[in-house]
Amino acid sequence: MAHINEAYDEDMELRNINSNAYPKYGESAAAVAATNSGPPVTRKDAEYINVGEEDQSEIIGYTRSSLKTAATWMCVVVTAGLLRLVFHWQPKWMLYCTHTRCNLQHATRILIVEEYKKYKRYFVKEVITLKASQIRWESNVKECQWWRAFGKTWFLLLRVLDIRLEQDYSVLSAGVASMDKGGPSAACPPSSKPPEPQQQPGGGSCRVPSETWSAPDAGAQHHQQLAGEPLRSLLVPNSRGFINERSSVRLFRCKKTTYLWDEDDRNFYKLPHLSTGQSTSSLHACRGLSWQDQVRRRAVYGDNCISVPVTPIPKLLFQEALNPFYIFQLFSVILWYTDEYRYYATVIVVTSVVSLVSEVYQMHKNQVILRKTIQSSDVTEVMRANGQAEKIPSEQLVPGDVLLVPAHGCTMHCDAVLLQGNAIVNESMLTGESVPVTKTPVANKHGLMYSDKEHGKHTLFCGTKVIQTRFYGGERVRAVVVRTGFGTNKGALVRSIMYPPPVDFKFQQDSYKFVLVLVSIASFGFLYTVVTKFMRNVSVAEIALDSLDLITIVIPPALPMAMTVGILYALRRLKKKNIFCISPRSVNISGVLNCVCFDKTGTLTEDGLDMRGVVPVNGRVDLKGSVRKNSKSHDQSSKSHGQSTSKTNNKPNESPVKIYMDSLDKEPMNLPQNHLLFAMATCHSITIIKNELVGDPLELRMFESTGWVLTEPGMDDTNKYDMIMPTSVHPPATNGFSADDHIQQLEFGIVRQFPFESSLQRMTVITRRLGDHHWDLYCKGSPEKIASLSTHESMPPNFNSELRSYTDQGYRVLALAHRTISMPYHRVHKVDREEVECNLQFLGLLVMENRLKQETKVVIQQLHQANIRTVMVTGDNLLTALSVGRECGLVSPQDTVLEVKKPPTGGVCYEPTTPPQDASDSVSVDIDGNNDGSSKGGDGGGDISNPAGRIVLAVDGSSWAALQDDWQQLEAVLVRGVVFARMNPDQKQQLITHLQAIGYYVGMCGDGANDCGALKAAHAGISLSEAEASVASPFTSKEPNISCVPNLIREGRTALVTSFGVFKYMAAYSLTQFVSIMIFYSIDSNLTDFQFLYIDLFLITVFAILFGRTESYKGNLHPTSPPAALMSFTPIASLLLQMSLVITFQTFVFYYVQKQSWYVPFNATTSDVIIAGHENYAVFSVSIFQYIILAVVFSRGPPYRQPIYTNWLLSGSIIIMTCLSVYIVVWPNQTFIDLFDMVLPPDEPEAWSFRYQLVLLALLNSALAMIVEYFVVDYLIYQKIRPMVSNVEKSKKIYLSIDMRLQSDKKWACSSPAPGTHSYSHEIVNDEGSVTQRHPPLPVVQYQSAL
Repeated sequence: MAHINEAYDEDMELRNINSNAYPKYGESAAAVAATNSGPPVTRKDAEYINVGEEDQSEIIGYTRSSLKTAATWMCVVVTAGLLRLVFHWQPKWMLYCTHTRCNLQHATRILIVEEYKKYKRYFVKEVITLKASQIRWESNVKECQWWRAFGKTWFLLLRVLDIRLEQDYSVLSAGVASMDKGGPSAACPPSSKPPEPQQQPGGGSCRVPSETWSAPDAGAQHHQQLAGEPLRSLLVPNSRGFINERSSVRLFRCKKTTYLWDEDDRNFYKLPHLSTGQSTSSLHACRGLSWQDQVRRRAVYGDNCISVPVTPIPKLLFQEALNPFYIFQLFSVILWYTDEYRYYATVIVVTSVVSLVSEVYQMHKNQVILRKTIQSSDVTEVMRANGQAEKIPSEQLVPGDVLLVPAHGCTMHCDAVLLQGNAIVNESMLTGESVPVTKTPVANKHGLMYSDKEHGKHTLFCGTKVIQTRFYGGERVRAVVVRTGFGTNKGALVRSIMYPPPVDFKFQQDSYKFVLVLVSIASFGFLYTVVTKFMRNVSVAEIALDSLDLITIVIPPALPMAMTVGILYALRRLKKKNIFCISPRSVNISGVLNCVCFDKTGTLTEDGLDMRGVVPVNGRVDLKGSVRKNSKSHDQSSKSHGQSTSKTNNKPNESPVKIYMDSLDKEPMNLPQNHLLFAMATCHSITIIKNELVGDPLELRMFESTGWVLTEPGMDDTNKYDMIMPTSVHPPATNGFSADDHIQQLEFGIVRQFPFESSLQRMTVITRRLGDHHWDLYCKGSPEKIASLSTHESMPPNFNSELRSYTDQGYRVLALAHRTISMPYHRVHKVDREEVECNLQFLGLLVMENRLKQETKVVIQQLHQANIRTVMVTGDNLLTALSVGRECGLVSPQDTVLEVKKPPTGGVCYEPTTPPQDASDSVSVDIDGNNDGSSKGGDGGGDISNPAGRIVLAVDGSSWAALQDDWQQLEAVLVRGVVFARMNPDQKQQLITHLQAIGYYVGMCGDGANDCGALKAAHAGISLSEAEASVASPFTSKEPNISCVPNLIREGRTALVTSFGVFKYMAAYSLTQFVSIMIFYSIDSNLTDFQFLYIDLFLITVFAILFGRTESYKGNLHPTSPPAALMSFTPIASLLLQMSLVITFQTFVFYYVQKQSWYVPFNATTSDVIIAGHENYAVFSVSIFQYIILAVVFSRGPPYRQPIYTNWLLSGSIIIMTCLSVYIVVWPNQTFIDLFDMVLPPDEPEAWSFRYQLVLLALLNSALAMIVEYFVVDYLIYQKIRPMVSNVEKSKKIYLSIDMRLQSDKKWACSSPAPGTHSYSHEIVNDEGSVTQRHPPLPVVQYQSAL
């Protein structure tokens, strides 16, 4: 998986890093968020595509220059193709050298400049002119397939020759077309009065109601277009979504997205689908496309296929061989063969070829696997314009087609909006939510514009599985195709995988910078070698070989491979823990997470809820406001059912009965048969699949508590409900009732559903009781929302106090309401929910106990101990969320929680959430038309203090939305917020991006249902799903609890520390060998062939591969995260100090051997006979121990990894190589002496003493290296000196500065410190993850919960 993105990136993206990426101290968080997460600022003198969107890009037009092209290709020939290779790596440079900038109207090439935060990426694309004359009708399917195969072969040949040719489109079915320009579209219903052909909104018949016109057969008015003839026009949508007939269109494609040329605006625009600018009424007007119009659209939209490219192995080999890494390897091998390092060069060739082949094979295998996972096709059935159904391949679907969804279900291959009938859909592939959802038809309403987010409950998304459908007696379930291919939601997610944004991670950035440092060192060595050898009159050929060889030493060719080792091992360990990853680059980032956001329901708490009971309203109110007492007898309640508009039984001089919330009834099954019971039995979206009830766990528990029975009748039962096929519910045939009389009298048919919408916070059903002549509407949702929709007379005065008494205890509370409506049957299916969801009669509260998952409390405590901030973001009630937060430890009992409110008068109110002594004084719902609750804090009252613990904030969705314009208060909420309630999916994503903008590394854990945007936006999103992999987030956990979070963080820390260690080790190895070579060059000597081979193959390669096998630390997460910055003080100090030891010992032994009495100086003139000398033996002997020492020093153990001895392969190889090195230095036999071309000291006591001294020097080097790494670097520099010089105000973690500013602002409500966290009161976490003990107490920044 590590190479999939590179293989897919056919656009050859290039990155340039800009400076000033981080905001200055004092900038507002919201401003930072707008800068970092929003689109870049546009310039007036530039042209853009996707303006205002995240992928907004500048486009620049170029046209080919014959003179520049000729000159460039002459240079390519002169440089023997090297310049062309550079152009292969940097396509924009070739564009500059062969083209001239021009306006977009005349451009043949487009340069796309995409900005993402502080990065820029460049794409070079060809502008294509698609002409209708290039598309021909084919009269025979086989002939068409043969022609297509021939065309593809010819097209491939021309591509190899770099000749651009437009690909012809062929039609896969036989037929004729009516193509007279100006005539009625063949997609439109027959008409004597044709619609306007040049401005068909939505295309085809989608905006032309069929009942407005009728006409004779269109074929009698227009001549037939014969097979083999070209098309005469294309159906091209303009930027507003209106379909125009055009003979040609200019376009280019970038990242699987098509952009069309707008002649009016003189700019390119993204190809709009039917979801752009369409009202729901225009969607309902769609009657299907003719076969001819479908072809004319497909020529523009392309095939409906999310094609994940599988590159042929030979082509993949060629592409990978041109990788700069392998080109550098080739350069090195040629140089080594020239310098007669045959053995080592041969081994490198073999290992490189094996590595290349295995890498290409794995890439090809991953491509095939991903293609099988993503790409699929089937035969679908569509409705033609003439009303006939036709089966076609799913690849031929285009926006505007009317799809007939089969009753037995199917897999969706496009995004389609339901027009008729219901569908039960499993969306786990996209959302990670395994609970099936019910899709209902979109409302047919003029002026209501279709939107993905608002009408998601009416849209069948590509990649989802339709389990079954429900339809009316004689009609099929119909849906209109609105998006196809990569334009679908699934296609967009796949595109985000294929073309991910640049890695915004400090370690990744620093690794590139450090390679540049190595390049500069190599350049210095290159110049030093050339100068010194030239001064010694060395031949030019030898100078060239030695100086170039130095470059191959300083820049290790195996560095890219070694860098991926830690991630690959981490992925393997995560898979064993049922955590699957589709974005390997996210593994390292997860190791530095310092803030984790959690959804509540299904994540912190169980999916299934326990029924606590219901709280009915005692007394009933009719529409006129009169009140009746509830009857407890079944007989009386049955007689009174449905008579909410009847006259009251009270006498005129009697006062109305006061209504109030009754006590909790723990047995809903024993409720009287009134509207409250009927609402619980009908207001849900439960269905039957394989003879089992399937639906939302809350609704299942609610329905099961009633004891009623749900059935889905067959066709012969539809006449009971006016020829519809509804789900019906009725009481069981027990308790003394007969199934033939009384039970059937209480049978309800659920005629229409208005699904639950997060933004609306409610769902509604319209039902009819068998035998009744009116409709009963039942509504279920949040208490606040239901109360606002209910009549004033039906709301009990003690509603607020009762609601708060249950939410304070952490119960999940829903409200139920009813309304009787009278309207014709056909209007029931067309009425808007806003028309009927009003003037409701409040029925009571449904109280559910949302139990914490067993692992939740333990995991939250682990994260707090690790100084990781935890945040709850949920769509539930704020008080319920706070109660769950207190129960799981997210909010400490000592904490004071203030609710942030944004009153209409301005300012910010901070109200304590602790229930006041008189609960009735706190009014959360305005029943009497005014709010009698008092506002605390004004614009930030300073009277609120907390001597026992932290002061934290809780925010609901409405206040969050209001705070977006108040930057200062928004900063406070971002830093001190703990619970974010009533947040819709967009607000969840917005919160994640704001937290990232102020410096947090944010993780998000949710069940995937309403969290997809937040999961994708987070640095590490974890979806709790039964699916092995979901495109909803980078990580998917099959374990349905949050224990995956510390596991992921633990493995991420291990992978990050491993990557740090491997990088430092590879850099130290290169510099160590560089030092040895520079010493040898001073006497015109060098390492021998087998000495290079022993170091690079048996020492470095073995250690680098086994480095990552050390597993993660088994204990608790450490309070500080590992450093994320490679180019920071501590890692550089570690590397410099270790290299100081290397230089000292090698230099010492180089001069020390020259002081020996038996020493013989090396003679460069006899190097053909005696390759090395005593200097070579001494320096080589010390250096091979230094490579082993560096492997031990940089292979860190606790607190992020297990001790090195637990990695028995690495520790065993270290022991073996140490013993072998001692043997080579002290007692080598003649075979080793000849193999390594060593000149050993003579066989005499003084010389033997020197051999032992070399081993003692290695031991001394090892001891000093350990002292330097663990005492000087870790203790003195990292823990003592570094915190003393840290400056919070200059930190890139802006939230530290915000918190300090809040604490210094005495007028702010949360300015008081947190004495409850005194043990951490002088600590903050700096950029490297260490603890600074210099600044004032920052309780919230410590992420401590004062447990």
